[in-house]
Amino acid sequence: MNIEYVGRSYHVEDRDRRFCEDKLGKIAKFLEEPAEVRVTLEVEKYRHVADLHVAHRLGVLQATEETAGDMHEAINAAVDKLEKQARRSHKKLTGRKRRAPRNGEDGPGAWPLAVLERGSVAGGGEPRIVKSSRLEIKPMSLEEAALQLEGSSNDFLVFRDATNDRVSVLYKRKDANYGLIVPEA
Repeated sequence: MNIEYVGRSYHVEDRDRRFCEDKLGKIAKFLEEPAEVRVTLEVEKYRHVADLHVAHRLGVLQATEETAGDMHEAINAAVDKLEKQARRSHKKLTGRKRRAPRNGEDGPGAWPLAVLERGSVAGGGEPRIVKSSRLEIKPMSLEEAALQLEGSSNDFLVFRDATNDRVSVLYKRKDANYGLIVPEA
């Protein structure tokens, strides 16, 4: 964290710098590096004003506090405001509820499919994924799945069986019939 100090009608002393660094250490865990902090300390007659501006990778935080006491009280109050803002923004990023996926996105209803190149497995080399697709798993009956597979260019269909809520696979056999794969309970 890079901290820049600016004093307006106020000489920023080393004890003020150490005090600010100690207090800003509380919010460092909520910030994404690189973080730039500008601390502006100002005195006007009997008012002590501390203005803190924090810019980090995920956003900007700003707090201004003025007190009639001393500068350390103003710094304390401003850092407390910054900490609340940092906690709130960190919580938004990490505690976000999952939303329903849109078309083409991963989600609880998507099934990943990976196709391996034939020569990569038997050739002694490491297998590598050549193509990756996302399949949407929809709840449907066995009859609906058979009708959808008939009209599809794919040779299989992954679906959630509406009767028992299990993921199943319906596939076309070489003898023009259908096969069904159902997992055990």
